[in-house]
Amino acid sequence: MEAKKIRSTFIEFFQSKQHQFVPSSPIVVKNDPTLMFTNAGMNQFKDAFLGNEIAKYPRVANSQKCLRVSGKHNDLEEVGVDTYHHTMFEMLGNWSFGDYFKKEAIAWAWELLTEVYQLPKDRLYASVFRGDQGDKLAMDQEAYDLWKSIVPEDRIIMGSKKDNFWEMGDTGPCGPCSEIHIDLRPEAERAQIPGRDLVNNDHPQVIEIWNLVFMQFNRLADGSLKELPAKHVDTGMGFERLVRAIQHKSSNYDTDLFKPFLDAIAAKSGKSYGQDEQTDIAFRVIVDHIRAIAFTIADGQIPSNNKAGYVIRRILRRAVRYGYTFLGLQQPFLFELAPLIAEYFGDIFPEVRQQQEFIAKVIQEEEASFLRTLDNGLKMLDSIKTELTANGEKVIPGKTAFELYDTFGFPLDLTSLISRENGFSVDEAGFAAEMEKQKTRSRAVSEQETGDWVQVGEDAGVEFIGYDFTEAYSHIIKYRTITDKKGDKYQLVLDKTPFYAESGGQVGDTGWLISDAEKIRVVDTKKENDLIVHFVEKLPTKPEARFSAEVDQEKRVLTMNNHTATHLLQSALKAVLGDHIQQRGSLVNENLLRFDFSHFGKMTEEEIAQVEDIVNAKVRENIPLSEQRNVPIEEAKSMGATALFGEKYGDFVRVITFDKNFSVELCGGTHVPSTGQIGLFKITSEGSISSGVRRIEAITSKAADAYLRGQEALVKEILDLLKNPKDAKKAIESLLQERNDLRKEVESLHLEKASGLKNELQKQFVAKEGANVLVAQVELPNADSLKKLAYELKNETADALVVLAAKIEDKPQIAVILDETLIQGKGLNAGQIVRELAKQIQGGGGGQPFFATAGGKDLAGLEKVVAKAKEMFL
Repeated sequence: MEAKKIRSTFIEFFQSKQHQFVPSSPIVVKNDPTLMFTNAGMNQFKDAFLGNEIAKYPRVANSQKCLRVSGKHNDLEEVGVDTYHHTMFEMLGNWSFGDYFKKEAIAWAWELLTEVYQLPKDRLYASVFRGDQGDKLAMDQEAYDLWKSIVPEDRIIMGSKKDNFWEMGDTGPCGPCSEIHIDLRPEAERAQIPGRDLVNNDHPQVIEIWNLVFMQFNRLADGSLKELPAKHVDTGMGFERLVRAIQHKSSNYDTDLFKPFLDAIAAKSGKSYGQDEQTDIAFRVIVDHIRAIAFTIADGQIPSNNKAGYVIRRILRRAVRYGYTFLGLQQPFLFELAPLIAEYFGDIFPEVRQQQEFIAKVIQEEEASFLRTLDNGLKMLDSIKTELTANGEKVIPGKTAFELYDTFGFPLDLTSLISRENGFSVDEAGFAAEMEKQKTRSRAVSEQETGDWVQVGEDAGVEFIGYDFTEAYSHIIKYRTITDKKGDKYQLVLDKTPFYAESGGQVGDTGWLISDAEKIRVVDTKKENDLIVHFVEKLPTKPEARFSAEVDQEKRVLTMNNHTATHLLQSALKAVLGDHIQQRGSLVNENLLRFDFSHFGKMTEEEIAQVEDIVNAKVRENIPLSEQRNVPIEEAKSMGATALFGEKYGDFVRVITFDKNFSVELCGGTHVPSTGQIGLFKITSEGSISSGVRRIEAITSKAADAYLRGQEALVKEILDLLKNPKDAKKAIESLLQERNDLRKEVESLHLEKASGLKNELQKQFVAKEGANVLVAQVELPNADSLKKLAYELKNETADALVVLAAKIEDKPQIAVILDETLIQGKGLNAGQIVRELAKQIQGGGGGQPFFATAGGKDLAGLEKVVAKAKEMFL
């Protein structure tokens, strides 16, 4: 059975059991501070488990895109080394929200595996939670009895809390679970050792395929367990492992999920999979990682140096490194796999097909950039080895290895591999110490303690009324304390709120909560899953009181101006640049708007002007807002509404329209009643922020007025300085020409002076042990003239060794240049020499073996440089 059929069979089976199929949520998590990536199928249903919302359907099934490369669930370093761990994987799952429980979950799992997929019953094992004294939890007798009615007791394994109590994180929904394992070993091996002895012992052929989690508890911040309002079922079956079992393969990578990708890499590299373990690991790393990279880009996450973007960049670079080192792939190659991703996954995850070209271009540019960095790192490693050899050393310091990792993305194993090939070793303990220092610094910055919610009033859900009102009478449902290194912060949840929670790029509202007794500042409003959380400066003295919730209206209005302008901007960009424009991120606040979009070329001044003209024309038309709430998603799509990749939309959406022939978007933000309120739109910058993504920053309303007044004042000031000429442009051009003429004249004088200095210095060479040595202190106008002088002295003197200690713009600089004969014959190295001399000026530097420079802080140290150099060479 092909993988696609296995997936569709799972969905159809549970549809026959009255489950609603729900599309996968995006792989990059938004509005949940506890998660960076979706790491389990249940993530999108977290609020239903916690009781924060009522589930739309009592029974659900889907195939969820998951990524496990950070936090508690991190499999990255295992990927490629074994044959069953992955970064990105599909989690097939069925859920019950307060409907059926253990009996049905276990019976249906067994029916699907043995009767539909026809997996052999004698190869399957079930594990059951044996209880835990620390949590005061008894053995899961109910699950044990249910399994005993299906399989022999010797196939039921009692599991520890580690293996059979599932928790999404340090806090949140959790409960006991039953795992189903399969023994895929050959019959001869099975006859020697029973499969039950190998369950949960990391045997590559005795693996877990399905986890049936019975959600009964919520883990609180203090570690205690609290019963959930209702009992739920959350199952997760690793699709890749299931396919392997059904297709009778010994490795996930031998299935039709991965084989086309392996074949493509084999054709590209000229190497074969299955011939050598080291190259096999490289094959597996690449074909696994390309899935994680492509799916996250499709969901709107571009590789970058921050948070989720940094994780994706690391994954991409890991794949490139393995291809570069073990498969000889020294040109971009990953991007060529994007069409295969679209072909094999486009049916169930259409976003990878719709964005195939964009995904490929982003990956290609990231690869090219990293290969340049990799090349620079290899050169740096060569320089390090040369310096160690000169000092008779063979161990690369841990700190140096860590700098290679941190700056150039060189992992320790790559540095060690290259070092061993050249007779060197690496201080791995020192590397580990530096890594721990960095982790400690990161923890210190991000560490915070989140207290448990304290219930105040009845929790019947949160009503958002901010589209229609900016004031309302409200009551606090619950509150909690957040503690970090800056102190305590407080969060409140209201039963009714006009405060807009940060979402879709629009910042959260600020304002006040006012009771008869006090006035409390609301400093921010954010979403946590579907919960609206208000950040306040202090806790109310009487939380049970009635409060007037009042939004800062000036900030709200200015933010709305910028948000609506963002919609107009996106449509204008499509009109000017083409329909390929897709939003890749945005920020909308009271001061500015920032819009990131997919485009691979710098916008011209003419294009920017066109976009501005279109937006301002729409502003002057004073187009009224058309807002439609609770529109069926398919109806909204038929209206041509623009949706964002990476956003999870429900069955009903909000549609914002400003002229149905111009701007129609799915959006949950706040907007102006008509475009005329925006007043004026002005683009202030346009540039690249990453591969294939451009960024526009713009201002509207008061900010645009202030900007234009500032520009007008600047022009007036310039004209005053020019004595108000009739033709300002001509006057400036004349000044520029005059400056250029003077610059040439100064350069000519500098050359003349340098020529005289060179002639003087040539008389000061001293013959010493086969070298002509010059050590001198000079004063020069710039670093270029120092370099030029050093090269001329070397080129006009045989066997030259030149050390110049220079004063340049009141700062100390050193240049060292050597004839090649001294490098080869005497083992001298300009980089080593300049680093030693730089100590005299409290500085540092480096360069190539024949030429190196250094700068420093202590100008008075130049005399010491000259003395030290003479001591070394004269």
